Amino acid sequence: MRQSDVYEYLCSEDIQLKSKMLFVCKNDKEAQKTADTATLLNYKSFILPDLRLSEGDDLRSFQVEFYELIEALHAYFSCKEKKLLVAPLRTLLLPLPKETYFKTFEIEFAATLNLNVLKDKLYHWGYHFVDIVTQKGEVSFRGDILDIYPLGGEKAYRLSLFDEDVESIRTFSVDSQKSDKEEIESIEIIPALLGFEEEEYNALKARVEKSTLDSFVKDIDSLGFWYLDDFAENYLESFESLLLTNMKEELDEIYSLDTPLIHRESFKLPVIPQSAKVRELEVIKPNAILESNKHKRITVIAKNESIVRSSELNSFENIQFVYEDIIVNLISEEEVIISLNKPVKRKKVKKASIILDELKLGDYIVHENHGVGLFKGVEKRVVLGATREFVLIHYQNEDALLIPVENLNTIDRFVADSGSLPVLDRMGKASFKKLKGKVKEKLFAIAAELINLSAQRHLKKGIKFKRDDLDHELFIADAGFIHTEDQREAIKSMMSEMSEGRMMDRLLSADVGFGKTEVAMNGMYMAWKNGYQSAMVAPTTLLSSQHFKSMKERFAKYEITIGKLDRYTTGKEKKALLEALEDGRVDMVVGTHALLKAKFKNLAFIIIDEEHKFGVKQKEALKEIAIDVHLLSMSATPIPRSLNMAMSQVKTFSEILTPPVERQGVRTFVKSYDEKIIKEAITREM
Repeated sequence: MRQSDVYEYLCSEDIQLKSKMLFVCKNDKEAQKTADTATLLNYKSFILPDLRLSEGDDLRSFQVEFYELIEALHAYFSCKEKKLLVAPLRTLLLPLPKETYFKTFEIEFAATLNLNVLKDKLYHWGYHFVDIVTQKGEVSFRGDILDIYPLGGEKAYRLSLFDEDVESIRTFSVDSQKSDKEEIESIEIIPALLGFEEEEYNALKARVEKSTLDSFVKDIDSLGFWYLDDFAENYLESFESLLLTNMKEELDEIYSLDTPLIHRESFKLPVIPQSAKVRELEVIKPNAILESNKHKRITVIAKNESIVRSSELNSFENIQFVYEDIIVNLISEEEVIISLNKPVKRKKVKKASIILDELKLGDYIVHENHGVGLFKGVEKRVVLGATREFVLIHYQNEDALLIPVENLNTIDRFVADSGSLPVLDRMGKASFKKLKGKVKEKLFAIAAELINLSAQRHLKKGIKFKRDDLDHELFIADAGFIHTEDQREAIKSMMSEMSEGRMMDRLLSADVGFGKTEVAMNGMYMAWKNGYQSAMVAPTTLLSSQHFKSMKERFAKYEITIGKLDRYTTGKEKKALLEALEDGRVDMVVGTHALLKAKFKNLAFIIIDEEHKFGVKQKEALKEIAIDVHLLSMSATPIPRSLNMAMSQVKTFSEILTPPVERQGVRTFVKSYDEKIIKEAITREM
């Protein structure tokens, strides 16, 4: 899929005759690029989430995506302007709700409510009745308080009632449960499922209860969308549908593994024509591009004016600014379009290190200020009219401490190597504070020794790499995906350190699938450009093979010789590879601990993947190899010593907290044993 194709197609004259347009793309990444292009042309764009379902899946695992689906479709059908619906291929494999079921109603200040009728409506519209509202699709009736978190926005609302009259409407925080002071006039409620009447809801419920699908729970939340039947329709037929690229390969895979509710014939749709006049543009230095195209019509896209000012663009006569949060970079004979925006970073959420479900009554836990206590369960207490949950901790003399569940980051499980039972601390005494002081002193002594060892390494002169930032930007752009801000920062820090003339000893911490290997390969590329060899050491043969495959794909267009050394390497291949490493004919090598005995001609960069999985002897061998070269250690779970050294700045440290845009979340399904399911899982992996 190319934005240039979408742009040229939407600019064509015959497009104006089409009212209900549906663009079908491969995934949510392509959907966003399509929507960005349409937004630039003044279309209201609505993106459906990428629903990757197999028939009979328990839909509760996809609740967030289903809420996004309902919100997007409701917004689309409510919109009266020029609009476009964009959907990933897999989302269209099942019938989607008809327009008639996307209803809405308002609750206004001073209105009189029939609470029984309201409860029935919210129930049939898919809202969940709870004690405390914490997420979308929930509602709570507590005396004269009505809390609701409707779909279609990011705010929860609290209605104060006098009998059945609405006295006030305020937003409130689902974390603290506190209401805002400012009152509002009205709120809009849309369905959390569909806008069903009682008869329609009961009809769907009856179908689900008679389901023959393999599910432990047979209710509307789990299986409802599989039985919409006459409440839904095939969007591929009810819309003016268009494929944004040929999807034969994807469709072959889908229909070989599953039997979707939408037949394959429905995907025999026209494919968007390839653009003849407009082409994609790679933007590295905006001013250089604009200068060479200053005779054309120029459009610069930015989220706001401050981004434009900070970019320090030169002045051009025929330039217009579009203030939108989109990314479109295109060029033709008449115009050039560039975006100054960057992909949106996901919010970094700090999580508690303790999980309540894993605690048992009587477990020892440690509070950061009060010390060791006993976990006595979770209690509900009424605070300022709202019911909240608290963790109950007992200390000496039966003293009790209540910790709000949203403050779990202040406590942790007690862990001791010896397995001996600790003595409970006493609230109000300074004993725990003194203990923390003594521990700090011991830690400082250990740290001093480690710092001394590290200082000796830093005093040695390291290999100084020359930087070519423009060339490296092209290498980054060639990755085939957009790097996250965390990845870019890690690459930038690593390159800066390797070009300073001292030996790098850096720890890179990131979860699985967050892009550690891509960062490492940027360092390997820099070493190769400077005429040096690099090596990546992995703890297992499988991981070694995966890295080798990734490197072959990433460096395919460059004249780089890559080797692999593990237990599957034959004796003849091993001998040839070791000789090639020693005389410099191999530029990069990946392998297991078998690589530790290799000799190199001009090794300058070593990557250690999953350091914590290597044994003591292997780590000693790694130290000997890495004593005079740049070292990058990668791990999702760094060993305490390495992490401590990184946090203490003995090692330099990079952290990737933001997952790539296309990274899929992990979902867990509980199913009865079935060989077909085993086959499907293996086939998907292959």
